[in-house]
Amino acid sequence: MNSFIKLTVVICLLVVVVACQNKREPNYQYMPNMYEPVGYETYEEVDFLPSNQEAMVPPANTINRGWLPYEFENTPEGKELARLNTSPLDSMSRDENLAKGGQLYTIYCAICHGDKGKGQGTLVKREKILGVPSYDDPARNITVGTAYHTQIYGLNSMGSYASQMNSTEMWQVAEYVMKLKQDLTK
Repeated sequence: MNSFIKLTVVICLLVVVVACQNKREPNYQYMPNMYEPVGYETYEEVDFLPSNQEAMVPPANTINRGWLPYEFENTPEGKELARLNTSPLDSMSRDENLAKGGQLYTIYCAICHGDKGKGQGTLVKREKILGVPSYDDPARNITVGTAYHTQIYGLNSMGSYASQMNSTEMWQVAEYVMKLKQDLTK
């Protein structure tokens, strides 16, 4: 008799749970923000931010996280001044910097410049881009400073990579470019 009462109670509970179910809406939500996120449109007015606007101009005299100020202008004179610039990366961790620079070079640069820096990347071979010189071209006279300067501002048909990489990553790529140049001139 005792087990019959327990079985009846369990069946009644199951009937109540199933009867309360609505297939058009989710049942109980333990973390409702996961199901119903609060999203804001970019230029929508919101009442809890200054000026009631979500996208605001950064404060004056601030520098974005991960960026270092660059003192040379985008002029031929600025590029010549950058030629004497040296890498600020730690020379004790050169191998790690070259490994990371090699990965970034493969992602961003090898499509045009080629894996070895000979100017024969996939886009050049398919004739989508023409005139990408080799790193061992003596007329180029590449230094680590000019490689960094070119990544910041771009040069000729190569655009700037300042929005894709932070300062440290661009210095790592510049050091890797110098390693490729050294390998080509052996």
